[in-house]
Amino acid sequence: MAAGRGTASPEALERGRVVANHGRQVVVEDAAGRRIPCRLHGRKLAAVCGDEARWAYAHAGDDHGTVYALEPRRRTLERLTSGGHAEPIVANLTQLVVVVAPLPAPDWSIVDRYLAGAAWCGVAALIACNKAELGLPAVLATELDAYAAIGVATVHCSTRGAPGIEALATRLAGAVSVLVGQSGTGKSSLLNALAPEARAVTQEISAATDEGRHTTTHAVLHRLASGGDLIDSPGVRDYAPPLPAPRAVASGFVEIGQRAAGCRFQDCLHLSEPGCAVRSALAAGEIRPRRYDSYRRVVELAREFRERYPERRPR
Repeated sequence: MAAGRGTASPEALERGRVVANHGRQVVVEDAAGRRIPCRLHGRKLAAVCGDEARWAYAHAGDDHGTVYALEPRRRTLERLTSGGHAEPIVANLTQLVVVVAPLPAPDWSIVDRYLAGAAWCGVAALIACNKAELGLPAVLATELDAYAAIGVATVHCSTRGAPGIEALATRLAGAVSVLVGQSGTGKSSLLNALAPEARAVTQEISAATDEGRHTTTHAVLHRLASGGDLIDSPGVRDYAPPLPAPRAVASGFVEIGQRAAGCRFQDCLHLSEPGCAVRSALAAGEIRPRRYDSYRRVVELAREFRERYPERRPR
């Protein structure tokens, strides 16, 4: 990168991580743990929380820095916009935590789509059953046992009594996580219990990045006492993951993806094709009908997306 007026030379750039973003303004945490408000250099540069950045002070004595470049993202959590675009919302995530609760009753098709979204972007998935103090209805227990049978881990937690949040905090240790789930499941309460300083930090960052004006920060990374990081973002809480090509949907449903290799045709969508190993497993009771129904719905959505936005077909 050539140095110019108001531009740092490459050798002067420091490494840091974007721990908050608000449009064209971000907060970068340096190697010493200091958090520096920064601006993005150039209109083409777009950062999200979790990005690894190269930054510097443009001039000696500045209280704001400038982000000049971003390192390649290892993983990107995206959401599907109303216009059919895949919009990045979190970078370098390692774990997606799907929060469910006895009340409101879970919409399992939404849970399945969250879990599929985690698989599609290559991150681990965890189900957190919150509000455990309300008891565990039989239907909820059955579903959680079924997820455990296909390898999806579950942890029980509560912010209002036993069993508390210790088990969840342990599962967040060493990971970069986000909480997703239906409204009313207690995601904000869990965040406040896991990171008690979250509200104060968010308000401080909002003031720093918006020069004192009171606005809501788009995303903030909070350090947890357990040693993990938890990213809070309005764009993540109720996000809809982008849809892959119809043939790739099965990769988000582990029990279906495992059996797809046995199908007669390589392009089998496991809907009505002859010689389908997935449908044979379904008939044999090896795949739960409810999970298969979720899979079928996502395939249909992927087909509709391909027809509606042919210029944006996923690779």
